[in-house]
Amino acid sequence: MTNPPASELATQAYLYGFPLVFNLDSIDRFVREGVGSNPATPYNSFSHARDLADATATFVSVNNDTVYSIAPIDLSVGPVTFQVPPTGDRYYVMQFIDAWTDNFAYVGTRATGNRAGDYLLVPPGWQGATPDATTVIRFPTTVGVIVGRWACADEADLAAVHAVQDATTLTALDRAAQPAGLPSPDPAVAADLMFLEKLRVWSQAFPPAPRDRALEDSFAPIGTTTAGSSPYLGLDPERASALRSGLGEGQEELTKAMRSGAGVVGEVWQLTLHTFDYNLDYFEVGALDDEKFKIADPTQRIVARAVAAKAGLWGNHAYEAAYAMIYVDNTGAQLNGANTYTLRLDPTPPVDAFWSVTMYSMPDFYLCANPIDRYSIGDRTPGLVYDENGALTITIGHVEPSDPKARANWLPAPDGDFRPCMRMYAPQPPIIDQTYVLPQINRT
Repeated sequence: MTNPPASELATQAYLYGFPLVFNLDSIDRFVREGVGSNPATPYNSFSHARDLADATATFVSVNNDTVYSIAPIDLSVGPVTFQVPPTGDRYYVMQFIDAWTDNFAYVGTRATGNRAGDYLLVPPGWQGATPDATTVIRFPTTVGVIVGRWACADEADLAAVHAVQDATTLTALDRAAQPAGLPSPDPAVAADLMFLEKLRVWSQAFPPAPRDRALEDSFAPIGTTTAGSSPYLGLDPERASALRSGLGEGQEELTKAMRSGAGVVGEVWQLTLHTFDYNLDYFEVGALDDEKFKIADPTQRIVARAVAAKAGLWGNHAYEAAYAMIYVDNTGAQLNGANTYTLRLDPTPPVDAFWSVTMYSMPDFYLCANPIDRYSIGDRTPGLVYDENGALTITIGHVEPSDPKARANWLPAPDGDFRPCMRMYAPQPPIIDQTYVLPQINRT
């Protein structure tokens, strides 16, 4: 049986390998430069953001509910201890993500409770004794990342958040060991073929789940399984052109898949309930081994994984945090600050933690500067006025309302197009099974 053309294999390899390459590029950049308000940090240590995001944060759909603590992990040093303090009634989550972007463990309010915890992070294949009262978390790949989120009510709450951040620690058992980091692709490879070189080097250093190895082996004809020297040096022009063409087609296919809404459900609000359901193999503490959160079709799973990395790298499973976006009002028109709208939540979203609606400008999806410095509104917002039956009517618009109740419940909008995002932390079953339906936003 003849192999598919090199261009076709390159397209498939792009969709297959995009999560690994994009994720490891992001981890490498985090170690060197940091991301946003999280400063750079070495492997096996936490970088703590110290402030809530505001309108100065020029990052796509940045979260205004929580403060981030992020740790790049490299278990080439051997096991690393991970300790979390008691957090009282504060919601938090520590999300564990491997090199291939699998969410494989969760520590936090939903998963393990708010008590103090001792964990031992171990590399693939590790065998050893575990101290009493310590939970082992086995990493599928030696390199990964922990993304922590701490609920923070407002600026006055930051000092308490800083205290729990500072009490959250990582310590290598072998204090003298130095992390190996990421193996380096050959810098002499042409920039437009570097994706394949990174995939070749990193997929061998951080092997995929066993179920994906046959697919990975199918790319052998285009060199991604070649050991040693790079096969992308000195290529004849025809072969190089075929590989470049295939990679370009892969990029186009990924863009189309994103626009089609892979993993998104809902007609008015777009809920990302199944965007991160591609992990079928690794279920450590807090990760649910549940068929409801597994994409069974192998082709769909590979595409969904690429879309999730591109559109929402380091996003949670919906059972930890469910997200919903909306672009249009009850007439089907784009939401715009020139109008005034109401969103009546009756009842409010059923969650075990908290919910919020955050305002974002379009097309950049940034937080919106406003005269009351309110970037989101939710069940922790002080001063909201509820109806007697517990329903809440949120007023949305650019102009500050004159009615006192509408003013108390006002979510300021920019003067142009906007897109709100509903976040529901620790959602209850009615959100997951969609028996709870978010209402339309009505133009007044």
